Amino acid sequence: MKKHNFYAGPSILSEYTIKNTAAAVENFANTGLSLLEISHRSKEFIAVNDEAQELIKELLDIPSGYEVLFLGGGASLQFCMAPFNFLNKKASYLDTGVWASKAIKEAKFFGEVDVVASSKNKNYTYIPKDYTISAGSEYFHITTNNTIYGTELHEDPNVSIPLISDMSSDIFSRPVDVSKYELIYAGAQKNLAPAGVTLAIIRTDALGKVERPIPTMLNYQTHIDSKSMFNTPPVVAIYAALQTLKWYKEQGGIKALQKKNEVKAAILYDEIDRNKLFVGTAVPEDRSLMNVCFVLKEEYKELEADFANFAAAKGMVGIKGHRSVGGFRASLYNALPKSSVEALVETMKEFEQQH
Repeated sequence: MKKHNFYAGPSILSEYTIKNTAAAVENFANTGLSLLEISHRSKEFIAVNDEAQELIKELLDIPSGYEVLFLGGGASLQFCMAPFNFLNKKASYLDTGVWASKAIKEAKFFGEVDVVASSKNKNYTYIPKDYTISAGSEYFHITTNNTIYGTELHEDPNVSIPLISDMSSDIFSRPVDVSKYELIYAGAQKNLAPAGVTLAIIRTDALGKVERPIPTMLNYQTHIDSKSMFNTPPVVAIYAALQTLKWYKEQGGIKALQKKNEVKAAILYDEIDRNKLFVGTAVPEDRSLMNVCFVLKEEYKELEADFANFAAAKGMVGIKGHRSVGGFRASLYNALPKSSVEALVETMKEFEQQH
């Protein structure tokens, strides 16, 4: 039976990425060595690292004055690393979910943090719109896509100060005006590569302005100077990222991916809105294209386990909602084919007919 992978992360990768990475595990770049054992200082891997960084610049149309880094520690380390490098006295943050609130918690170790707005009052089912960034803020931090609650900022905010953003779960899903940001970071395990590497895009002239000393490994400048090779990088994950980037280019680039994502999301949201059993949890204007969250209507709540089992029997994998909110979540990352979304819709229709 075909499996349809809706896991939120680590998540689906393209067949192109999986096959090419598997081949390199057997024999990397005709070296006769496995990718698992190659030196990160070898000319063959340095070429991979360089090509991946250049492809990211090309696909995201990154202007000059920015550097692309591959780092460790996931987005969770960036919650601390970003304010360590950029927060001198005060920053503004938008609270749109669990990961945003974790970033806020870490930033408070480094300076004053103004939470300009929060959607916690309605269980993070919407993106706050009416807020004022406090005077004296050095940057405004946003989380563009909220995997747990299924909400997303669909455009880059228009603000008068630099932006810092966690784009872990929607990077490469839509065009981004990188020039508005001094830092974009993303754990790779949702739309780029297997877990183990973190992408950071940094405006270099924004560095070196905080008064505190920064430990070597937590200083972005360290990694810029060493081209992401200060310590041993996650070789396999970076190689897989390169394959994904090549595949994105083959697909026609970011605008083409965005159109496909909009089509996939519309198919599923239309069924959620039509089906008598289900209801979406995010307000319609803020619905995520990447993580579609839905629940059974109150009068059908007792069918939750039945639907989960029914969907599993049809090959649906990873649709259980986050443990903190329950219900269901279908992650529609770039690599997920439209046919998987259509299969989920057919499963929902069949289940409705039975009840």
